Amino acid sequence: MSTKDELLLRIRQGGKLSTSEQLRLTALLSIPAILAQVSSILMFYIDDAMVGSLGARASASIGIVATSMWLFWSIISCAATGFSVQVAHRVGANDLDGARSVFRQSLMASMLLAVVTGVAGALLSGPLPGWLGGQEDICPDASTYFLIFTLGAPLAMTNMLASSMLRCAGNIKVPSLANVVSCVLDVVFNFFLIFPSRTISVLGHSLFVPGAGLGVAGAALGTVTAEGIIALYLIWFACTRCPELRLLGHSGSFVPERKVLGEAGTIAGPIFLQRVLMNVAQITITIIVAPLGAVAIAANALGITAESLCYMPGYGIGEAATTLVGQSFGAGRRRLTERFAWMTTLLGIAVMTLMGIVMYMAAPLMMASLTPDEAVRQLGTECLRIEAWAEPGFAASIVAMSVFVGAGDTRKPALMNLFSMWAVRVTLAALLAPRYGLHGVWLGMAIELTFRGAIFLVRLKYGHWLSRIKQHK
Repeated sequence: MSTKDELLLRIRQGGKLSTSEQLRLTALLSIPAILAQVSSILMFYIDDAMVGSLGARASASIGIVATSMWLFWSIISCAATGFSVQVAHRVGANDLDGARSVFRQSLMASMLLAVVTGVAGALLSGPLPGWLGGQEDICPDASTYFLIFTLGAPLAMTNMLASSMLRCAGNIKVPSLANVVSCVLDVVFNFFLIFPSRTISVLGHSLFVPGAGLGVAGAALGTVTAEGIIALYLIWFACTRCPELRLLGHSGSFVPERKVLGEAGTIAGPIFLQRVLMNVAQITITIIVAPLGAVAIAANALGITAESLCYMPGYGIGEAATTLVGQSFGAGRRRLTERFAWMTTLLGIAVMTLMGIVMYMAAPLMMASLTPDEAVRQLGTECLRIEAWAEPGFAASIVAMSVFVGAGDTRKPALMNLFSMWAVRVTLAALLAPRYGLHGVWLGMAIELTFRGAIFLVRLKYGHWLSRIKQHK
């Protein structure tokens, strides 16, 4: 048994963990989770970089639908969260049969949702770029890109569900490594699908490389194919190899029970509403940015991709927080739950503060790697340097939200996120964009993220998010 598994087992069995052991367990779960998040965003980074080499118009065709894609993926990820948090609580309570039962039922429920989501996305793909203010020269590629991604919804759901289940069961290493492999596959597929057949020079020798020349569509196909391969591996591993989740040799019904669905709705419902309305806010900001022109749209989209490399470590630590808090909560260990909550939140702030410094210094290089267009690179660099100052506050909100999710407390944090996004960010973007252009939009973003982090820290300290833990003793 590994050190990580031994420490997690001690949580379930009521054993003591010293401060050093708590820190060690936090690190053991956080490091692979950070790796998984960074590798995941690298897929989109690679897509944007390869497509960016085709020019600002190609980048803009992805940027105009990016926020709408986040909305559809939010629907999928919320379903995974609603079921996986239940698994974390049952594993923490040492109820492995219950954990397997929830996992089994989640398979059918989540796949039905994924199919509905994919069909809805396909129907909307044609008119969507036009609704968002996209110019005629980018709408066809944008529609195709969005269509391919939404048709891949069942594969995305399988990937998210299996990854989330494994993490909440305490196995973060496997989904983390799988996402790294997915990133490598994405590069390979994009290399052949985006560009046409060409001759390249390797060590002084000419080499013919076949290519499909699909451009923007090739980027979407490459990512979906890579994600699909990894999704099949992860669901196989969860069903046959993970001790806490293994369905092989354990019979049971796949039909969702009302109690399990109800608990999933209680956990995921507020998160779903939050993500939908926050993505609508992001779409609203895209509409605010669209009249600024193709350069602003491309700089905004590529800047968001570049920045994501800095905040993804926060989401990785947040995943570790959900696992640690969820299992400690399920075990009925109030003090340990609180200690893990603060330990992961402070770690997230420290890591993302460092990443903010790196982003400020490396902003020109980051944008240069995404596009050869000088105007897009310059504007994106200036926006990234505005955003760098907000990374500590963003970290606090990311990890604290993950803590609350692990405790099954999602309603009030969701409302806090919505208030911050709509009352502060959207309002500031609408007020500042006409006068300051994209700089004003990103300044509003930086102010809002700092505000959001502050209110989440206040709730972590003074809120009653631990009150339900008594029901698990």
